Amino acid sequence: MRALTITRDNFESEVIKSDQPVLLDFWAEWCGPCRILSPVLDEVAREAPHSKIGKVNVDEQPELAAAFGIRSIPTLAVVKDGRVVQTKVGVQSKASILAMLNQ
Repeated sequence: MRALTITRDNFESEVIKSDQPVLLDFWAEWCGPCRILSPVLDEVAREAPHSKIGKVNVDEQPELAAAFGIRSIPTLAVVKDGRVVQTKVGVQSKASILAMLNQ
């Protein structure tokens, strides 16, 4: 499974009402570290079928970025049952991301 594009239009249905944990990647096209992280997240999406991986472009979705208090990118946030349960800033290893989802 590939990462989903998350927008304010599908945020509630894909994230808030999800019956699976959702890992949100807050990123931007111009962000070098975000581009490094992107293929890792695609791998995580394939290896963690019990979770959703969503990508939020902060330039296109500033309201979502503001709602999550995003100050640096990439930022990863895990949402379970409609609540943020963990966040990490910066490039993370695949093992670290999988651990975030399994907590």
